[in-house]
Amino acid sequence: MTAPADIIEKVKYLREKITDADYRYYVLADPDIDDYSYDMMLKELDDIEKKYPAMISDDSPTQRVSGMPTRIFRTVKHKVPMLSLSNSYNFNELIEFDNRINNILSESNEKNYEYICEFKFDGLAVSLVYENGKLKTAATRGDGSEGDDVTQNIKTIRSIPLSVRHKDLKNFEIRGEVFFRKEDFIKVNEEQELKGEKIFANARNTAAGTLKLKDSRIVASRQLNFFSYYFYTDEIKIESHLHSIDLLQELKFPVNKFFKKAADIKEVKAFCDETERMRDSLPYEIDGVVVKVNSFSQQEILGTVSRSPRWAIAYKFKAKETETKIESIVCQVGRTGTITPVANLKPVLLSGSTISRATLHNFDEIKRKDIREGDFVKIEKGGDVIPKVLEVIIKKRGRNSKPYLIPSKCPVCGSSLKKPEDEVYYYCPNYYCDAQIKGRIEHFVQRNAMNIEGLGESIIDIFLNKGFLKNYSDIYALVKKKAELLRLDRFGEKSVDNIIAAIEESRNRPFDKVLFALGIRHVGERTAKILADNFGSIENIVSADEERILQVNEIGPKIAESISLFMKDKKNLELIEKLKKAGLKFESGENTIKENINITNKTFVLTGTLEKYKREEAQKIIEDFGGKVSSSVSKKTDFVLAGEEAGSKQQKAVDLGVKIISESDFEKMIKG
Repeated sequence: MTAPADIIEKVKYLREKITDADYRYYVLADPDIDDYSYDMMLKELDDIEKKYPAMISDDSPTQRVSGMPTRIFRTVKHKVPMLSLSNSYNFNELIEFDNRINNILSESNEKNYEYICEFKFDGLAVSLVYENGKLKTAATRGDGSEGDDVTQNIKTIRSIPLSVRHKDLKNFEIRGEVFFRKEDFIKVNEEQELKGEKIFANARNTAAGTLKLKDSRIVASRQLNFFSYYFYTDEIKIESHLHSIDLLQELKFPVNKFFKKAADIKEVKAFCDETERMRDSLPYEIDGVVVKVNSFSQQEILGTVSRSPRWAIAYKFKAKETETKIESIVCQVGRTGTITPVANLKPVLLSGSTISRATLHNFDEIKRKDIREGDFVKIEKGGDVIPKVLEVIIKKRGRNSKPYLIPSKCPVCGSSLKKPEDEVYYYCPNYYCDAQIKGRIEHFVQRNAMNIEGLGESIIDIFLNKGFLKNYSDIYALVKKKAELLRLDRFGEKSVDNIIAAIEESRNRPFDKVLFALGIRHVGERTAKILADNFGSIENIVSADEERILQVNEIGPKIAESISLFMKDKKNLELIEKLKKAGLKFESGENTIKENINITNKTFVLTGTLEKYKREEAQKIIEDFGGKVSSSVSKKTDFVLAGEEAGSKQQKAVDLGVKIISESDFEKMIKG
């Protein structure tokens, strides 16, 4: 049924009034209508849309909570990577950061720069993409390159506009932090207690978990909040971070009012000190201050290193401390056999979390601090996340206290522990120790590896006990055991179907993720990506000796030895063969490292302004050819690529006798 013109106008009017009321209530905290009037407008709009279903659109206020629960979260690739920040924990590290900024910008004759200081919220980073003025997708940060699509759940946050109207801006991306206000987090736990369900210990983790719930109605009931801090678009030129904040406010996105433009590092320190003093009085949790170079052109000059921007840093506040008692010390066995002592503590509240366990790192640490069972200790949350024992309160130690004895046997399988001479850790050498098997499976299914949702720790325990899993290759046999899985307690058809669907989807994971999932000691995500890019297939890695592996940039002796040992083990090769038969990808779509005799295995330093390339583009070309880009000139540098207004790096290259090349020289090298 086509709606008459007056109804169309009425819908337009109601949507604008409701959207404006949401902005005034949730962003400005200055409502201009009462709750009853707001509810009546929303009801009237809902009634009209039910009568004329063709008028319902994704950006209507009635669509903030609607539809069936989500079965699975699809993956969204970020157009611009969501980088993580480097951390600093004292002001000297901030001064070092400022010195680096000054040195790099001085080389480009950019001597004047300023900072923007903002709160570092203890929440979850998300990206919001708008197309034609409407919210198209919302995604979590994930691994920085891609995250989970949480659009439906983001719509429940009423401070986030579903649509915007601006004459110049239609397509753009917003980034910000999803978090709980302190009072809302308390309400969530009060409701959990009333229902007799688990009390949440940490506001940040609860916010992250809430955003991944499959039922948006539950998400809406928990009243998540949002602050924006990033704006990106191709439609207009944005000069600075301060300019982007102005645009966010103009488009009616919530922006935290506590930010400051700082002319120098002294003003940065003053803001950090003031913020730390007011921290406890804020209505939400923060764990530091984010410091950014304001100018976007200067940010581009500074570039990035690894997964962090050079132009920004997080100043983390000193961790809060408290006192509690060590009730016992137990040993955990990791997936590679590493033995980690852990203190079971008398539960205590610290920085919004209930702490009942703290890592003791290794036995040398226990000996150095003379930590014993029954001791009263001071603990802190390192970086406000990881509980850590600071010191023993000796005056409270009991008379019968005895030093902790290092165990000689694995607590799980009873094997005699080993300790390499050059390491501080003890190891269980039994590759088939139950704890290691479980740890390897948990590592294999994790998000950054095979990303098999539904195979959590408790489910893995059940499957191990039932004999369904003996190693991670058995996961792919589960798809043929649906009938057996359905006979297990608390396993309904829907949950089993979801697990099977996640297993099937994992077969599409790229080679570098599969390589990381294998759990090779010392091989993290980045190393797995480097190996995949350099070798292109598992066969090439298996056939490579230690010397060949060591030739790869960023691969050191320990990593090379670990990879070589893993690939020589017949049982590991059998597992790889089983995974191949299961359809996992053991080669890259293409070998992204292209051999170039002029660039491969050479180290470059970039300085000055290039005419044809941005620094990031030149760096990518070098890395694509198997070269390495360093930030400083040394005797190991092969070439310094110097552009206009090259600075001190060029002079250092002259002093050290390092070859200096121009942009035209570089292009000739590229052509080989």
